[in-house]
Amino acid sequence: MQTFHNIVDGKPVPAADGRTLDISDPKTGEVYATSPLSGAADVDAAYRSARRAFDEGWRDTTPGDRMSALLKMADALEAHGDELVEIEARDTGKPTGLTLSEEIGPMADQLRFFAGAARHLEGRATGEYMAGHSSSIRREPLGVVGSITPWNYPLMMAIWKIGPALAAGNTMVLKPSDTTPAGTVRLGELFAEVLPPGVLNVVCGDRSTGVAMSENPIPAMLAITGSIPAGKSVAGAAASRVTRVHLELGGNAPVIVFDDADVAAAAADIAVAGFFNAGQDCTAATRVIAHADVADALAEALAAEAGGVLFSRDEQPGAEDLFIPPLNNPDQLSKVSGLLERLPSHARVLTGGTPAEGPGWFYPPTVVSGVVQDDEIVQTEVFGPVITVQTFTDEDEAVAYANGTPYGLASSVWTSDHSRTIRLSRALDFGCVWVNCHIPLVAEMPHGGFKESGYGKDLSGYSLEDYTRIKHVMSKY
Repeated sequence: MQTFHNIVDGKPVPAADGRTLDISDPKTGEVYATSPLSGAADVDAAYRSARRAFDEGWRDTTPGDRMSALLKMADALEAHGDELVEIEARDTGKPTGLTLSEEIGPMADQLRFFAGAARHLEGRATGEYMAGHSSSIRREPLGVVGSITPWNYPLMMAIWKIGPALAAGNTMVLKPSDTTPAGTVRLGELFAEVLPPGVLNVVCGDRSTGVAMSENPIPAMLAITGSIPAGKSVAGAAASRVTRVHLELGGNAPVIVFDDADVAAAAADIAVAGFFNAGQDCTAATRVIAHADVADALAEALAAEAGGVLFSRDEQPGAEDLFIPPLNNPDQLSKVSGLLERLPSHARVLTGGTPAEGPGWFYPPTVVSGVVQDDEIVQTEVFGPVITVQTFTDEDEAVAYANGTPYGLASSVWTSDHSRTIRLSRALDFGCVWVNCHIPLVAEMPHGGFKESGYGKDLSGYSLEDYTRIKHVMSKY
């Protein structure tokens, strides 16, 4: 049994009242660790530590100082990459090979991007906009930021919050998911060796801890990556104090495939984007909208691709196959299973469709054809290794189907018609539109959605701006 702890003021501490949560290995379902179940007193202590660190020095650091710290954090992350992968694999059930190649390198790159971005905040030029007066713009840090991260990418989502917040000169209290605290706690330990005490605090706990994070009066901004209900709860709590909120609340990405697309190539790429990480990705390619002339062929090709996907419990060292982890917890397994069990009679399961046998919370790659727009599985973010296929007959219908859900995070278009891609990139109501690809992200470009997928951007210079405030300074002369 392992014991995790909070990181407050640079030191490991348990919950004040000694309460703990059991942490399970999703591959086996067995408890392997305990984590603090932090209460309001623990959250307040962390926020006060962050407030002191901000007031007593971090807010006054130069961009160059912050850049240096973030670069050292990136170096520490890379130096401990193998250790962090092993922690993440135990915490989430992820395959070690893919986690090392797909997460550790990008996370270090993202920290280095924000290290450089810290020195490139922009504002309007100083000028005389009123006779006898000179005006200038200051971009300042907000203060203390409270962040809540999810269980699908525990380490990477922590970096997405830490990078821009610290680069802008803020201090932080970060709460990881109650089911995956291990990697974030270890990051807190490693970064405590680089940062002044209190600049980055980690507080573990469950939903009640998240409520305490949201209701505390200290944070100047609350940033969450999570479900729509969780985001609404945070926004509601923040509204009473007019606290700024940064929300990334998931998605249900449409994947529009036209009849002039390369069906075989599209199926291969969509399968990876839909099944990677067992579909536990807010941008996963799970809602395919295919032209009637290619829908059947595409569905069959996706089902064939699903047959080549393996579970992470069967991973072989050095293998390059697509291995997927189990679903994160029993509740998520129940949710995905329920959506499949309640399929309407017109839907057809081509492969998968029931939980896998054996230990852990594994669900096999699943392809469902024949769904229609109002079906529950089309309107709901599945967050599992499930790809649905519905059909359309013309471009307007495809756009209407794509936009016809509460989500607005990511989308993709598959076609060889360049003019069509221009029309659809304008018409699709999503924060990202990929063309003939799905799911690649880079540190320089923003990630964030519209509608109930939330507002605010992760990654890019736009994210850094979200973590600052703008002040007008006018001088009479």
